[in-house]
Amino acid sequence: MAIREPVLAPVPIADLRPTQMTVGYREVAEKRRRWRDYDEDKRAAFLGAHMVPTLLGPKKHHYVIDHHHLSRALMEEGVESVLVTVVADLHHLEKDAFWTVCDHKSWVHPYDADGVRVGFKEIPKTMGDLADDPFRSLAGELRRAGGFAKDTTPFSEFLWADYLRRHIKPKRVANDFSAALEEAMALAKAPETNYLPGWCGPTT
Repeated sequence: MAIREPVLAPVPIADLRPTQMTVGYREVAEKRRRWRDYDEDKRAAFLGAHMVPTLLGPKKHHYVIDHHHLSRALMEEGVESVLVTVVADLHHLEKDAFWTVCDHKSWVHPYDADGVRVGFKEIPKTMGDLADDPFRSLAGELRRAGGFAKDTTPFSEFLWADYLRRHIKPKRVANDFSAALEEAMALAKAPETNYLPGWCGPTT
């Protein structure tokens, strides 16, 4: 099932299907800024090195299982197509069976911007319809600042986002992101967060 073969014919970003409800718009904006700093050669090399992992789902739609932020950023920058790596071919499944497999394989994260689980039918059909989760942006910035390590756990940043959502006021994130990041850093080093993926707080 896991074939992981690159699709050498580019797939239009507009045709990619998300497997999550949200992205952090602040993080998308940062990826856009980095993209604008690249020259044409570096952009081509970057796209070749960052193929988007997908599942081939019902009606042979490509369902993205990573790089949602990158895909959204590239779309907003006017990039029309990307190369993809097909992780599993599930196009023969009925849609409900497809989502059940995705759920058991941790290939889908059906949680809205409040961290509430919703039905699979509510997952957006396009990258452009992904909603903003400011706490996902905060979790991404926390990881880059050394608050926790990059981890292979699926949707690890969303697990951190959900924790931060329960401990930091939304107004703090909206009105003073730097202060929210300082608060998040203190929380990340606490023993109470040692169950989260990539935790790197003090061990004594």
